[in-house]
Amino acid sequence: MTSRPAPEQRLRDLALLRRVRDRIDREYAQPLDVEALARGVNMSAGHLSRQFRLAYGESPYAYLMTRRIERAMALLRRGDLGVTEVCFAVGCSSLGTFSTRFTELVGVPPSTYRAQATPVTAGIPPCLAKQVTRPIRNREARVARPHLA
Repeated sequence: MTSRPAPEQRLRDLALLRRVRDRIDREYAQPLDVEALARGVNMSAGHLSRQFRLAYGESPYAYLMTRRIERAMALLRRGDLGVTEVCFAVGCSSLGTFSTRFTELVGVPPSTYRAQATPVTAGIPPCLAKQVTRPIRNREARVARPHLA
C-alpha cells in the first residue's frame, strides 16, 4: 500500500479547496450547503469544513455569506431594489438571517446602508466602490484590549 507524500496531498487538497471557493463565488445566489460543496470535490463535509477553515480562515458557510453580503451591498447601493428583494436576489431565504449577518459584517442594518450608501459612492467607479465598501470578515469578533495595571 502506497500513500502520497504529505506535500503532494496538501497541494491536491488546496486545489480542491480553490474549486470550492470558486464555486461559491460563481454560484453564491444558488442554494448551496456544505454537503453539496463537499460532494462536488469528493470530500466529507467535516473534512471540507476543517480544511477550508485552515486555508481561508473561515468556514465555507461564512465565506458564502460574506459573498452574499458583498453582492447585497452592491445591489443596495444601486438603490432600485428594496431590502427584501435584495435578500432573495443574493440567495438568502430568511430576511432575519440576512439582516442579522449584514449588520454583523457591515455594521449597520441593510435599510440604513441603502439610505446612506448611495451618496457615499456617487462618482466612484464601480470597481473602486466594490473594493472600498467590501465587508470586513469577522467584524463581529471583538478584539480584547490588554489590561494595563
